[in-house]
Amino acid sequence: MLNIQEYVAPNSLEEAYQYLISQKGATLLGGCAYLNLGTRNIPLAIDLSRTGLSYIRENEDTIELGAMTTFGDVEHSAILARYFNNILALSVRDIVGIQLRNLVTVGGTVYSRYGFSDFITALHVLDTQVKLYKQGIFDLEYFLENGSKEPDILEKVIIKKDNRQAVFKAMRNSRGDYAILNLALARIGDKFRIVVGARPGRAALALNTMEYLNNEYAQKRELSPEILKNAGEIIAEELSFGSNGRGSSEYRKELAKVLLRKAIQEVI
Repeated sequence: MLNIQEYVAPNSLEEAYQYLISQKGATLLGGCAYLNLGTRNIPLAIDLSRTGLSYIRENEDTIELGAMTTFGDVEHSAILARYFNNILALSVRDIVGIQLRNLVTVGGTVYSRYGFSDFITALHVLDTQVKLYKQGIFDLEYFLENGSKEPDILEKVIIKKDNRQAVFKAMRNSRGDYAILNLALARIGDKFRIVVGARPGRAALALNTMEYLNNEYAQKRELSPEILKNAGEIIAEELSFGSNGRGSSEYRKELAKVLLRKAIQEVI
């Protein structure tokens, strides 16, 4: 059961921030897609819908996604469709259903650092930063590892525009289900970047696999079936894979090998 004692809808980020730090347990409201899962008692609910954070903006060198931007907005954005093989839209298009995608927000997902998130995995393979209202700008990798050191509001996500090619892969029991495992791979020049999420842990870089592929490609200018097989073995061993109701750790290891091979073949 959800119990909200007091509700406010501030008109600015500063006003929302003052409410947030005014009392312990104050909670920001974004799309509220997962708010009623379980029993919660919220002394102060802060609705961000009036703070002007719903936007997708293209600048000269970056793309900015406001915190209140929904996955539906991401899915249908003409701006995002022009970059990175439309990886962000592809990462969200099979998440549950249209109604949920029109509720779930960029800020709520990224700030919560959900381990099951397809969207975070896709963001992580790009050159991405997050902007917190008071604490400033952090690389997404750092934020995923450390979170926010104090109560704050995620204002926007900033993606650097470059010429990287990107691919998103996921395995689901059925379309609309949450992923058993997801993987994003990007290639910029001769370098590969690989992120694996829904392990079921939080999205993480496959650093050893990246180093191996980058070295092999630099030397041979191609990736043979043997190299792809070796890369699969490395990624299965370097990352931790857990078991839950969607799949076992052993199954996820095998999935990682398959998704990696498919992603590499597609991006090259």
